[in-house]
Amino acid sequence: MDIHSDSYKIAALSGQEDVVEVIRQAESQIARMTGNPEVTLIAYEKTDQSRNGSN
Repeated sequence: MDIHSDSYKIAALSGQEDVVEVIRQAESQIARMTGNPEVTLIAYEKTDQSRNGSN
């Protein structure tokens, strides 16, 4: 998969184990609900450029 965006970047979650755990739990629940064990969620955050309204 190749995703490009000037408005968003992958969120830096280092040191935020509680947030990462919530994402892991959501992946697990979605995998169970869909029957697809290969579910991966990606956290994005707006870039500075997007926050300033200049896309």
